[in-house]
Amino acid sequence: MALRTILEFPDPRLRTRARPVRQFDAELGVLIDDMLETMYQAPGIGLAASQVDVHLRVIVIDLSDGHDQPFVVINPEILTREGDAKGEEGCLSVPNIFDEVRRAAKIRLRWQDRNGETHEADFEGMMAVCVQHEMDHLEGKLFVDYLSDLKRERIRKKLDKDRKERAARAPASGGGARRAY
Repeated sequence: MALRTILEFPDPRLRTRARPVRQFDAELGVLIDDMLETMYQAPGIGLAASQVDVHLRVIVIDLSDGHDQPFVVINPEILTREGDAKGEEGCLSVPNIFDEVRRAAKIRLRWQDRNGETHEADFEGMMAVCVQHEMDHLEGKLFVDYLSDLKRERIRKKLDKDRKERAARAPASGGGARRAY
């Protein structure tokens, strides 16, 4: 397994629409394992392949505190959406930025697992939000796209400033109680 670089907003590669996975092979397994390792290291609770510059419809999620319940979602399709949930979201591609986003409270999802088997299930709460957030990445959309133009521009400027400051000093590990998708 290897850590992959997470693209950061406003990198234009984050706007690329992901292609469906057609081959369920060892190469896909390596991508999934690398994505899980990258997500855990970040630390985050969800990661889309688009965020590591692989434009395939692959998502990994793990909401557990122990990093022991990975959920692999390939070629996801939301069949139904119900209700309304508004909550604070963050994103590994928009580091240290959190804001409120409105999503469906409950979804019915169809997806394939790493072996290509098709599944269908209902999700609500944090899992429903996380799936929707990661699926947006597969469409080239970020959570900041739900915010006003003014907020998005302020975030872009803040991230540019943060990148310049990080480049000017030695890498330091950081992190707080919040976890990003």
